[in-house]
Amino acid sequence: MPLVTTVAHQQWETWDDPVRGRLRWCLLDDGTDAVTTGVFELADGGWMGRHRHAAAEVYYVLSGQAVVALDGEEVTVDAGSFVRLPPDVEHGIHALGGPVRVLFVFPTSAFGDVVYRFSAETAA
Repeated sequence: MPLVTTVAHQQWETWDDPVRGRLRWCLLDDGTDAVTTGVFELADGGWMGRHRHAAAEVYYVLSGQAVVALDGEEVTVDAGSFVRLPPDVEHGIHALGGPVRVLFVFPTSAFGDVVYRFSAETAA
């Protein structure tokens, strides 16, 4: 992986799913030095379903405004907000009034090590 990269040079993946949500995301660094970093984007009305994973995670909101669900509480965040997500804490996010772009970071050696457990799947 190069030392400098941009989202324009990454391959984007898309979720359009009633459980996972409606968003697109890409990886900027997949596990180099045991840190996985990427960006996700929510279009106006976009969202990521409530889920958990064993890995801790952080969000840094690059642009837009969103509501983050954190273990049953909802918090409004906007550009410049830093969100710390401890391991196994239920969380989700949805755009509020326009598109949102978020940097995410996992302390993992590979993105494939992060196992998403979506709340809507376990409730069914």
